[in-house]
Amino acid sequence: MRAQAKTKKIYGKDWLWEILIVIGLLLLTVITLYPFLNVLAISLNESLDTVRGGITIFPRKFTLENYKKVLEYPSLITGAGVSIMRTVIGAGASVICTAIMAYTLSRQDFIARKFFNVLFMVTMYVSGGLVPGYLLIRNLHLFNNFMVYILPALVGAYNVFLMRSYMESLPYSLQESAMLDGANDIQLFSRITLPLCKPCLATITLFYSVGQWNSWFDTYLYCTSEPSLTTLQYEMQKIIQSAAGAAKAAQSGNMAGLVEASKNGTVTPQSVQMAITVIVIVPIIIVYPFLQKYFVGGMTVGAVKG
Repeated sequence: MRAQAKTKKIYGKDWLWEILIVIGLLLLTVITLYPFLNVLAISLNESLDTVRGGITIFPRKFTLENYKKVLEYPSLITGAGVSIMRTVIGAGASVICTAIMAYTLSRQDFIARKFFNVLFMVTMYVSGGLVPGYLLIRNLHLFNNFMVYILPALVGAYNVFLMRSYMESLPYSLQESAMLDGANDIQLFSRITLPLCKPCLATITLFYSVGQWNSWFDTYLYCTSEPSLTTLQYEMQKIIQSAAGAAKAAQSGNMAGLVEASKNGTVTPQSVQMAITVIVIVPIIIVYPFLQKYFVGGMTVGAVKG
């Protein structure tokens, strides 16, 4: 009887602990999702009603006018096309180059392995700075050139180390067996190692894709005189700056004019900013679920091994 009572007491503690864990996870989920839901609600709410405040996670007066106003900018279509191209081409080229470099550094028989490991590690902590980078791009004649989006971000040291560590965690006996059957280095890489690295490939693909999709500063520096190379994020940044200027003017005493503009169908700066935020992050949210099942495994194995 005492043993049964002790067992029930232990189970009771476990049950209480599980409830606390569930409550904590629910609170964490709410804290994580609330900012995005708030942004979405404001972007779907009438501008005049948004000025009054009090919007939480549901729009009080639903409307798509904010998105219509943002999408009226003619340069957004061109920018969206360029952003999609640079994300697909840039991420694809970066993944291939990173995989090749990581495979080379994972080979124990590579003589200069330690030297390149140190060289890549130094680049993670030491940067040449903005001015040397600008001069390098100028000397390479990459101004107003689509390749300025691809070449500077072709290989990331962190991603190389992540994938190298993942490759080192694979059984070396697989490569030995293939070498006994006459496989060369290209066959070892393409037929043995690379197919086993899908989790890590998905992880670095997500890293490179997000970096390319969100980038706008390189357009500002190198492609301002070529409208056909403008990116979606750069155009969005210009719209946000314009909206911020309007908001600053409103704060300086012209709030009545801002409300009157809203009555006439003009969206407010806050509504513009929220609509732009949703437009930019939705593509990444759509892609992420397809890579999520590989993401955890690739990050865990690469980080632990590293």
